Amino acid sequence: MKQPRDCRDAMVEELLRRPASADFSAAPLRPILASMLAGRALGEGIMPATLGLPAEEFDRLWHACFPGPHLLLESGATEDIPEIDDLIALLLDYRGGPEELYDCMARIVAWGCAGRDHLWQDLGLANRGELSTLFQAAFPRLAAENTGDMKWKKFLYRQYCARDGIYVCPAPSCGECADYAKCFAPEE
Repeated sequence: MKQPRDCRDAMVEELLRRPASADFSAAPLRPILASMLAGRALGEGIMPATLGLPAEEFDRLWHACFPGPHLLLESGATEDIPEIDDLIALLLDYRGGPEELYDCMARIVAWGCAGRDHLWQDLGLANRGELSTLFQAAFPRLAAENTGDMKWKKFLYRQYCARDGIYVCPAPSCGECADYAKCFAPEE
């Protein structure tokens, strides 16, 4: 009997064997997207079946990256968050390229913020390393600003609040904050 990790790996491998369009065949985000889709197919994360994208945009992305039949994806338990448009705008400002894939990843990551777990878990990724790879590939300037390896969702919200001049941290720097371990501790 296959274990969930084996199933995920098999789904990712099958998706990556599919011949992507020329624009996406060597895209560093393609394996990350495959992992996210496999996670969603296994019921991991909170993402909607279209990963937060409009259905037409999801179909275009699917056929460009993984032509062929879709995996069976059901919607997770995502919540509406009032700041979704602001998070999308923040991520779009930092995207690493003009291609549609980067725009899609901005929307997908913003939707992942609607969950209550770590961002990598809410997105249905296999581990935090995949999320770090996503940020380095899709939002390299933003990733470079996370010099202390702060947890990604906390880091995004910190950037979002700072953009509007809102500073909710009680200390003048993270190193002095009583909640330092909550923001920078290893994720399980």
